[in-house]
Amino acid sequence: MKRNSRIIGAVLVFAAICTVAVVAVSCTRDRSLARLREAGVVRVGYAVEAPYAFVGANCQVTGEFPEAAKYLAARLGIRRVEWVQTDFDALIPDLESGRFDLIAAGMFITPQRAKRIAFSEPLLRVRQGLLVRRGNPRQLHAYRDVLTRPGIRIAVLAGSFEETLLRQMKVPERQIVSVPDALTGRLAVESGVADGLALSQPTLRWMVDRAASGRTALAEPFEQPTPAQMKGSSYCAFGFRKEDHQLLDAWNKALHPFVDSPEHLALLSRFGFGRLALPGTITTSEVLVR
Repeated sequence: MKRNSRIIGAVLVFAAICTVAVVAVSCTRDRSLARLREAGVVRVGYAVEAPYAFVGANCQVTGEFPEAAKYLAARLGIRRVEWVQTDFDALIPDLESGRFDLIAAGMFITPQRAKRIAFSEPLLRVRQGLLVRRGNPRQLHAYRDVLTRPGIRIAVLAGSFEETLLRQMKVPERQIVSVPDALTGRLAVESGVADGLALSQPTLRWMVDRAASGRTALAEPFEQPTPAQMKGSSYCAFGFRKEDHQLLDAWNKALHPFVDSPEHLALLSRFGFGRLALPGTITTSEVLVR
């Protein structure tokens, strides 16, 4: 019995050594940052959702995440950013396929997404919100209102955290209206196709403040989902391919002194975020175990 135990122990140690060796070789071969520095350009994927990412004046991509990405890329010695627009639910597949090198789109850190991509450390923390028709005729003040009112329909971005959250809350499929972007969601509310649009509060406030029609408003007061429902998923970060360790590590090293810096605070103010949107000292690893 002791001999068998020694053999099993030796096999386990050998397997561990092999695993470490494979990881070491993989990291050695990883030239994700070096490749971008040599090319002088990084391709950044985004989906239109102001104020996180959108196309502004003179057709220039801007927003909290694109502007932060420009700043961080420059700090890493990458001279130019090439923008690639896609639908929100295509961001992860397009990153995996190599269409771009990282995601800058205000994407929430979630365990489901972390199975496919690697997240940077958090850049923002945001609250949830609900866009409704002006005057809130259906008197919606929480996502859970949908559960007790079968006639209510809520729009969500396809592939968004809000879509996942409503399904986890057991909201029937017939009450969920999937849309490709925030603008389509707003139009769905204005036209009556949906009674509300579930999305992060900064996005909804940005739309309401800039909508010429004045047909929509934020549901106020609004009851935030419970911590158990959120599972820590109120933090936004950049997304990377899992194998691009070199790029992710360097990005995080540049990101750490940027968060809460004068440059970062200026961006927060520019795009309508306050100091409450700062992520604090929490790490991505801590978010994922909540």
